[in-house]
Amino acid sequence: QVQLVESGGGSVQAGGSLRLSCTASGRALRLYAMGWCRQAPGKARDFVAAISTSGGRTYYADSVKGRLTITRDNTNNAVYLQMNSLKPEDAAVYYCAADLAFVAVQSRPDYWGQGTQVTVSS
Repeated sequence: QVQLVESGGGSVQAGGSLRLSCTASGRALRLYAMGWCRQAPGKARDFVAAISTSGGRTYYADSVKGRLTITRDNTNNAVYLQMNSLKPEDAAVYYCAADLAFVAVQSRPDYWGQGTQVTVSS
């Protein structure tokens, strides 16, 4: 098992930047494909970004391509989501996710963090 804890959320104006972090405990993070999802009030949880175990592959939702970047540091058991050019529609609770399979982490990961709130004001 792996336990995930997100941090780095907060409030920012439109056009600003935030960097979310996800740290893992339990099994080594390098064993897992990692991802980020988000959920706005009254909406379903949506996929945002995924990264393979080595970091060699990434995949993004069309709505965030070119603005959000997922990276990982297996030595420090951490995954990051750099968010630039933020828009009001990016406001949501952001969740870190882990799964042994790269495809599964995009849709039905085995593990979730507790989430971190991102607020974007216009």
